[in-house]
Amino acid sequence: MGLGGSWEDGRYGAREVDLAEAAVAAAVESGIGRFDHADIYRRGSAESVFGEVLRRAPELRARIRIQGKVGIRLAAGDVVGHYDLGAVAIREGVLGSIERLGVERLDVLLLHRPDPLWEPVEVASAVAELQRDGLVGDVGASNMSTAQLVALQDALGTPLVANQLEMSLARHGFVDSAVLVNHPDNVGTDFPHGMLEHCGRRGIELQAWGALAAGRYTGGSAVDGRTAATAALVARMAADLGVTPEAVVLGWLMRHPARIAPVVGTTNPDRIRACAQAESVAAAMTRVQWYTLYTAARGKPVP
Repeated sequence: MGLGGSWEDGRYGAREVDLAEAAVAAAVESGIGRFDHADIYRRGSAESVFGEVLRRAPELRARIRIQGKVGIRLAAGDVVGHYDLGAVAIREGVLGSIERLGVERLDVLLLHRPDPLWEPVEVASAVAELQRDGLVGDVGASNMSTAQLVALQDALGTPLVANQLEMSLARHGFVDSAVLVNHPDNVGTDFPHGMLEHCGRRGIELQAWGALAAGRYTGGSAVDGRTAATAALVARMAADLGVTPEAVVLGWLMRHPARIAPVVGTTNPDRIRACAQAESVAAAMTRVQWYTLYTAARGKPVP
């Protein structure tokens, strides 16, 4: 999302391409081989800049997987921003992404947000046509509920491979929804109930956008005492483990048995490299350490 020009007009130059090249190089060096895009990011320039990086190093394409998202129409003139999972919009979105990226296909296509006016059968037909044409590999969803995944899967002729949702140490509703069963605080939980279990049963990967919570625990500004205390705890744990705070925050997510895959949004090469140890932190993190971080972020003990 952070690559490319401005959100206003999407213009970019050589500087933006250089910055993107450095970010991609840091990611690949750190063992990251999947890159998440969307046709709306920076009004398309995020994909265009990434495509420029691939043109500079065409051998990179064989080493990575490219994931794209379609289904959101940004506001333009008198037209309000809206969602569109109609067949025409899906195909146009994919073709636009492929052209900007300079690739032959998207390895994974996610439907960016649920469209209240969607017809799952129409969506399935559009996806099947894209797959037949070799323009799309696997298919998944983003920001969808359990029921929406079921409705989509019932219409599709191919298994859903992912659902991308906001999950982080700060946005811990995915834990609250399990911890607060039969508890009055559960009414305030905004994460789709049963999502983790459904995805686990169906083999659907859970991807976490906003996984670093905009850096609030890793050097960002603390907006309140709870955030400051949690950031201090993360820093102490990182020092004890000999890793970066970013690795602790992502490791906490990855420690969950749902095998959550964090989506790292930063384009800063140093911060990207700081995430490299997350997998080892997840493997080493104890149950007590995990709950200690959760309790700090939650601001109160578990019931």
